[in-house]
Amino acid sequence: MAEIHLDPDVLSGLQEVMEDEYPRLLETFLHDSEERVTALRKARDDAKALGRIAHSFKGSSGNLGAVRLAHLCQRLEVESVGTTADLGALVDQIDHEFALVRPLYESERQRFSL
Repeated sequence: MAEIHLDPDVLSGLQEVMEDEYPRLLETFLHDSEERVTALRKARDDAKALGRIAHSFKGSSGNLGAVRLAHLCQRLEVESVGTTADLGALVDQIDHEFALVRPLYESERQRFSL
């Protein structure tokens, strides 16, 4: 199931490049992602703000191999342009996806912190 949400090749490549700093990279991603999810919830009715947050979140998620999360953020970024539609359901999907990948990253971080 983890491979549906995380690209193991990306994580392996990051671990190889980052070496001892790999757990810190994962910790930073988790912390920043928590802040972005909170910001998305708060900006729920502001399409322009949602688009900016989604753009940033898409990049970091993609860089860390969170494939589905990056895809959902890309959808939110695109759908937020010039719309007055309710984007709350997409924000909820992003929130849910992060809730799924967070423990996977935490487990990965623990694995390399030992």
